[in-house]
Amino acid sequence: MKRRDFLGAGAATFALAATGGIGGARSAFAQTKMVIRASDVHPLGYPTVEAVVRMGKKLETATDGRLTIQMFPSMQLGGEKEMIEQAQLGALQMARISVGAVGPVVDDVNVFNMPFVFRDSKHMEAVIDGEIGDELLAKISANEKTNLIALCWMNAGSRNIYNSKRPIKTMADLKGLKVRMMGNPLFVDTMNALGGNGVALGFDQVFSSMQTGVIDGAENNPPSFIAQNHNQVAKYFTMTEHLIIPELLVFSKISWQKLTPADQALIKKLSKECQAEQRVLWHEAEKVAIDKMKAAGTEMIMDVDKKPWREAVKPVWDKYGAKYAEMVKRIDAVK
Repeated sequence: MKRRDFLGAGAATFALAATGGIGGARSAFAQTKMVIRASDVHPLGYPTVEAVVRMGKKLETATDGRLTIQMFPSMQLGGEKEMIEQAQLGALQMARISVGAVGPVVDDVNVFNMPFVFRDSKHMEAVIDGEIGDELLAKISANEKTNLIALCWMNAGSRNIYNSKRPIKTMADLKGLKVRMMGNPLFVDTMNALGGNGVALGFDQVFSSMQTGVIDGAENNPPSFIAQNHNQVAKYFTMTEHLIIPELLVFSKISWQKLTPADQALIKKLSKECQAEQRVLWHEAEKVAIDKMKAAGTEMIMDVDKKPWREAVKPVWDKYGAKYAEMVKRIDAVK
């Protein structure tokens, strides 16, 4: 997710001490012109990148060039850990990040990181588009430790297991395989519960680690698999859909406070449009990616009996899920 991922729960402190807090009254002489630096781990043309680029064009038009977005794709400013830290310090204004990176700090968001919490991708979309999605965006923005404003959600499809050793048709096939996971301990525990060996690793290290045998596989969505050329080092891809995790577009709180209320409202409005536009781009990209995977010879296992996989992650729910019981009920109730 996609990537692109924050390495380790320890790193999830988000360099909070370095920011020294945000408090204080907003200056009456708010900045009227700003180049909004935006970053993503994915390349130009990737749905999350393209959606923000289009948002930038709308913002520039709406403000007669007073507010513009300058995109830095393809990990030009580092991985998600580095992007988050830069945003907290105001060196970067906008970043597309994984919910996995936010969960250790804003615990309520961790419910989206639970395995099989959503029935399918359509269910996830209905949740983030509604009351629950808005509520969690507000909690991220209000949390003093993040120093981030959560603007909107973005699709990242489902996360699926791929590897260089053998096709994964059942959980038994995972045994002994070292599979890269995002650094949130919940994800590592999920892979371990499924029978693999979960390895916390930064997204920018996946290709080289698979190439050198440090890991045997990883898990992600088809567009990320293709965009990062992971098909060159992983022959087997299984649609396990064990995690369906939306992503976030966030804004530096330091930079946000330099905007006028009218500019803040405009950016929030355009962010909601960005959320809807990215979804269309995402579904198109998924189809294209799957076609490319098949054409490139990736062996794809598309039909997986999810029942035993869901049962296997019960220990993860026992360990992490009790505090989310009420929220899970609300999520289950969304049609």
